[in-house]
Amino acid sequence: MELDDAYANGPHIPGGDGFAALWKSKAEAFRAAVPGVLNQPYGERPREVFDLFEPKHRALGTVVFVHGGYWRSTDKDLWTHLAAGPLARGWRVAVVDYDLCPYVTIPQIRQQIAAAVNAIAARCSGPLRLAGHSAGGHLVAQMLDPQVAGDWLDRVTGVVPISPLSDLEPFLRTSMNADFGLDAATARAESPIHQPVPTVPVTVWVGGAERPAFLDQARWLGQAWNCPVVIDAGRHHFDIIAGLEDAGSKLTDAVVGG
Repeated sequence: MELDDAYANGPHIPGGDGFAALWKSKAEAFRAAVPGVLNQPYGERPREVFDLFEPKHRALGTVVFVHGGYWRSTDKDLWTHLAAGPLARGWRVAVVDYDLCPYVTIPQIRQQIAAAVNAIAARCSGPLRLAGHSAGGHLVAQMLDPQVAGDWLDRVTGVVPISPLSDLEPFLRTSMNADFGLDAATARAESPIHQPVPTVPVTVWVGGAERPAFLDQARWLGQAWNCPVVIDAGRHHFDIIAGLEDAGSKLTDAVVGG
């Protein structure tokens, strides 16, 4: 369909088909080296679980990370190595899983993420920081809507949507919508650019080498919310998240409050 190529990442990234294996290897090595409490339930469905990693000393707070995959692919086990940076900075990290389209809808996924944050907040004291990549960036941005969030919203001290999808209306013109099942009204209702402007500090993060559509999506959110948009020079959609592996990176600084 008209916008399929605009939102296609892998074909436009050199070696794009090798990243999934790289992430899987890194995530498995991280879980083997770093003790964590895995597959903690926040609901009754098999994918309604999260992994929790504690720092060596008393946690400064909790980072909640939500993975991407266009709401229809991947799971948390591919991304747990991204806890390394915040964990080394003294923050507890929860990596959340959720069901995928077309077996559920995007509004149902949004409800799952809200339930996950609710369960994590009930279990973990202190401030909360939310970060997510791509579709995960969309989902953490949705958590700032007072009609979506729980009582924990006043504990959220920062949010970093990474390469977020902030306006879902373009997806009506992609073949992916066969899985999403969006209509115009739902696409608008689920778009963070149409939410109330949050009072929580937000920093949008996007790679300078990303597809123009993703740069647009990031800018649209920055404009709608009057928040900063950091363009990470040279980074594409698959390596933009690598900064979370590094305690000293600017992305980790943004997530935990450098």
